[in-house]
Amino acid sequence: QVQLTQSGGGLVQAGGSLRISCAASETIFNINAMGWFRQAPGKERELVAAISARGSTNYTDSVKGRFTISRDNAKKTVYLQMNNLKPEDTAVYYCARSRGTYIGDGLDSWGKGTLVTVSS
Repeated sequence: QVQLTQSGGGLVQAGGSLRISCAASETIFNINAMGWFRQAPGKERELVAAISARGSTNYTDSVKGRFTISRDNAKKTVYLQMNNLKPEDTAVYYCARSRGTYIGDGLDSWGKGTLVTVSS
C-alpha cells in the first residue's frame, strides 16, 4: 500500500469547475493504474474515471465530456478536472491505486476522500 493524499474540492455552483488532486507517496508511480471514485449520500461508491499506467482513460457515462482524468508521473500525482458540474455530481470523491497497470487489476490503496458540493 501507499499513502494517497488528496487536495482540492469544495463548494461550487452548477456549471462551474473544480480540480481535485491525489499525490502518491511511493517512489515508483508510473506502473500502476489510478482511478477516481465517488460516493453520494445513500448511494454506493462508483468508479468515475480511470487512467492506465500508459495513460489510456475511461469514464462513466454520466461524466463523459465534462470530466478529465490525467496523471503527472514526475509529480506522482493524478488529477480530476471537473467542468460543467451538476448538482448530481455532489459526492465524496476518492482516489485509488490499482495493483496493476489497469484499474480492473484490483485496488490496494485509497485516499481519504474529498467533498465536492455542487449547488443549483
